[in-house]
Amino acid sequence: MSKFRNLVIGTALASTLSVSPALAEKFGLGRPALPEEIAAWNLDVAPDGTGLPEGSGTVADGEMLFSENCAVCHGEFAEGVDNWPKLAGGEGTLANDDPVKTVGSYWPYLSTVFDYVHRSMPFGGAQTLSADEVYAITAYILYSNFLVDDDFELSRENFLEVELPNAGGFIVDDRAETEYPQFSQAPCMTDCKDTVEITMRAAVLDVTPEEESADAVAEKEAIKQAADKQEAAPVAMPDPKLVAAGEKVFRQCSSCHQIGENARHRVGPVLNGVVGRTVGQAEGFKYSPAIAKAAEEGMIWDHDTLDAYLESPRSVIAKGRMSFQGLRSEEDREAVIAYLRTFN
Repeated sequence: MSKFRNLVIGTALASTLSVSPALAEKFGLGRPALPEEIAAWNLDVAPDGTGLPEGSGTVADGEMLFSENCAVCHGEFAEGVDNWPKLAGGEGTLANDDPVKTVGSYWPYLSTVFDYVHRSMPFGGAQTLSADEVYAITAYILYSNFLVDDDFELSRENFLEVELPNAGGFIVDDRAETEYPQFSQAPCMTDCKDTVEITMRAAVLDVTPEEESADAVAEKEAIKQAADKQEAAPVAMPDPKLVAAGEKVFRQCSSCHQIGENARHRVGPVLNGVVGRTVGQAEGFKYSPAIAKAAEEGMIWDHDTLDAYLESPRSVIAKGRMSFQGLRSEEDREAVIAYLRTFN
């Protein structure tokens, strides 16, 4: 709090002592700002790299710095906490009614990321990060969006080599020429159109049910019959006490993974049906390259693989995104696996 108060007081004094020449002459207050004083406040970084300071930072260093300075609001994986902004994810959502606008999905220039962190973050401690630390945090945000590898180092020299996916998704704002004249005239109140036509029907918006074809009905019935047969097959269920214990241990995982009815992907994928399934098969979740490679190699989440992974994730998938350090207790691991099996 004292740093923030001093910053406010310092800002007020600077504005009093260092004013523009015109105001100094008109009101007789203060003096013109010195070049070095202007330079101290001139922190902006342009898309072409103008204003970038010397320095560099790695993804590995950025991960630690992000955890210490940013994760409380933006999550350990830049996934956002509560209503604080998400900085990662959102690929392919910009055309949705509720797009997820992140650095990876929406932001056009990396300079905007660096400039904002350098100028305004962390919250309550703006401009306390060194240039090297800002480079490292920016590198980790890129890594969280799968835009660089985990051994990447960002610096002033390679900064412009990084292009964000949505760099070409913006247009020049020409509303002053194209739209403003249309809305500056007196509005039409009567007989504004010669004819009125229906241009879109509810069925196009997927809100009006349509009749299903016979083939679609038959396909659904076949799927239902197959599911009924699978449910009818006898399955040895785990010990209820072990399942109850596993549910309690799973609370350590629930900040990243959901399971059960209406479960949704979070930082990690939904875990319904994971036991006995090939690695990386949760529909709609974007896995890390390491998980994708394990899936291509045919890794299965059988009992032994799950047990080893729960004990030490990085020893099973070395470059995976799983930050959890693991469950050292064999009893806890057995309980979690038993709990997961009940959702197969």
